[in-house]
Parts: sequence; C-alpha cells; structure tokens
Amino acid sequence: MSDKDHSFLKTALVVGGGQGIGLGFVRRLLADDGIGRVYATYRRVESATELLEITDSRLCCFQMDITDESQIAAVIQKIQTETSTLHYVINSVGVLHEGEMQPEKSLRHINSEQLLRYFQVNSIGAILLFKQVQPLLKHGDRSILATISAKVGSIGDNQVGGWYGYRASKAALNMFIKNTAIEYKRTCPQAILVALHPGTTDTRLSLPFQRNVPPDKLFSVDRTVGQLLAVMDGLGISDSGEFFSWDGSRLPW
Repeated sequence: MSDKDHSFLKTALVVGGGQGIGLGFVRRLLADDGIGRVYATYRRVESATELLEITDSRLCCFQMDITDESQIAAVIQKIQTETSTLHYVINSVGVLHEGEMQPEKSLRHINSEQLLRYFQVNSIGAILLFKQVQPLLKHGDRSILATISAKVGSIGDNQVGGWYGYRASKAALNMFIKNTAIEYKRTCPQAILVALHPGTTDTRLSLPFQRNVPPDKLFSVDRTVGQLLAVMDGLGISDSGEFFSWDGSRLPW
C-alpha cells in the first residue's frame, strides 16, 4: 500500500487493540469505508485472539508492550515504511487490576511496586507513544490523538478518595496530554490531542467493579466506542489539550 494509491483514505493506529475498548475501535474503524488502513497493537497473543482472527486486508497488527520504548519505536518505523501520515491515534491501554494487584482502598494498601506499575502502564507508556508517533502527525490534514483516561483521574472531581495509584497515574496521563498538546501546536498544528473518559464500560477492566453500577450506566463496548468517536469527530483545534467525557462535556483537571 502506498500513500499515492490511498491518499484520499485515512489511516489509524489503535494502541491496545487486542481486547475491550481498543478492539471495539478497531472494529468500528474497519467498518468505515473512509479508512484505508488500521494499525493495531496488542501485548499478549493469548488475549488478542479476536483481533488476530479479523481477516480484513486493511488491518495490520503488531505485538508491542507500551512500557518498552524500543518496541514502540519499532512499530512506528514499520508503519513509516507504508505511510507518512496518521489521522487517528487512539491509545486504549490501561491497567486497574492485574493478578494480585487491586486498587488501593486506603493508605495501608500502598506499596511502591504497585504504584510503579500503574504509572508505567497508564502514564509513562502514553508519553513514550506521544513522543514516537509525532513524525506521523506532522502533516496538513486534521488528525486526532486520543488517549483513554478516566474521570477518577480528575483532581477537581475527586470527592471520595481511594484508588491512589490508578487516580494518580490517570492524573499524570492528563498532564502529559496537556503538555504534549502545547508542544504539538508548534510541531503538528493540525493535530488535536485529548484525554477521554469512556464511562463504565463492560470490559475485563471494570468487571470486578460492576456490581453497584446501574444498568443504564454500564455501557457496551460498541456504545462506548460510538460515543467517543462522536466526541472526537466534533472537536476543533481549540479543543486540543482538554479532557472530555463520553457525552462531550468537559471534565475538570
């Protein structure tokens, strides 16, 4: 595939496309005839079976750990052999619980190893992605770089406490988006960078915490993806560096 042959079609990169919201984005983008190529990354083969079973020729998959910058750089280099432009970059990677790791209910549950894991996946991995993908957003077309954040990462909205590592790592992610958006205004002026709160979505990440969620507040993956794409498609350059909820409302930092 060459830029010349598909110059009228858009290209997309979904990081964390192996399952959950990321996989939903892959499916929705492939259903769009205006998308000429979808690149998707996944961390583990065993959790990405549905992604790897998709037979659409427009899909290209890469195994990648977002906490390893060398792996991110290698994926970007492979994409650059096909195209010099991305129109959508969607980062859906995140960790809330993993094995014995559970969100902390109080200070007595804090430990440094768990905090480091939260920041490595939810914050540091994202900024490494923003760094490496920058050359593919230096073009004249409107583009979106969106990362899945969480309303619990809002400092201004925090009324109940708890979940120290997850909250703090998402707050750090929001700062990385804000900071990168300021620099991108100079280097990638047509790129719109946003943090997005998806709402509670029926995925493995939220599964242990769904008991007290009203049925009308627990979204299917397809509904979440549709809502977030609608938000993204309605954004302008002046919205870059902001934090939006699934319904398009702005969230406080």
